[in-house]
Amino acid sequence: MCPLLDTINQSQSVEKKRDAVICCLIEYLGEKQEELFQDCQGEHEDHTDQTMKVLVIHNPLAEKDPAEVSVVIEGNRVLNGCGNRTKACMLLMGLIYGLNLEYPKMLKNTFAVFQKIFLELDGAKLPRKVHSLKGKLMECT
Repeated sequence: MCPLLDTINQSQSVEKKRDAVICCLIEYLGEKQEELFQDCQGEHEDHTDQTMKVLVIHNPLAEKDPAEVSVVIEGNRVLNGCGNRTKACMLLMGLIYGLNLEYPKMLKNTFAVFQKIFLELDGAKLPRKVHSLKGKLMECT
């Protein structure tokens, strides 16, 4: 997590700081970023085998990084042009909630934090790791 935390301290962009915080959260909870984010080098990479992902498409010729951020559910791009990873995560959370989808099993704690701490929905029943994180966050305030 140290390189991610360095990104937060060095970056001037609020969006990059938020992206780094989301990545740190995933790592802190013992889950893998690769379960949520898929880095692609071009628009035409295959994603039909993905159940639920945030595609981060990089264009090696462009200075703007990433070139495109999209949300994939059940192999279909359902949202394009999300802007950044953080916005894509929140849009994905809204889709999960609105469509009554199950969280990806490998990211259940991350999505529990999104739901129960960030959105304050059904915060009474917290998984152990999420409860521990919430306690530590409350100590800081």
